[in-house]
Amino acid sequence: MDKTKLEKYKKILLEQKTKILSGGHLRSSEDLHISQDDLAEEGDLANSVINQQISFNIRHRELVKLRLIEEALDRIETGTYGYCEECEEKISEKRLSTQPWTTLCITHAEERERELHGVARIA
Repeated sequence: MDKTKLEKYKKILLEQKTKILSGGHLRSSEDLHISQDDLAEEGDLANSVINQQISFNIRHRELVKLRLIEEALDRIETGTYGYCEECEEKISEKRLSTQPWTTLCITHAEERERELHGVARIA
């Protein structure tokens, strides 16, 4: 991949990283506490627990994405960015434009998705 395209993807990745770090999901802890008032009513407690689980899920997703972004930035520095970790072929620019942190070409990403969801491949 030429230097101009690498710089483009590096800029996108850094913007995504900044967005995650400044978004507040990783810094705020208000939604992780259950108030004493909510403990009195079962409905309030259930609602608080649901909201807490949603916050945990958002945080987890943002942390995973942040890790993937960091790894992609490392691959840019080492010269391995834009290549599938399975087949070592170039990942399409269309795919990199929508998911600049990806490590798999579309073929291998779909294979992995099927494996994760237990969908058997019909030959």
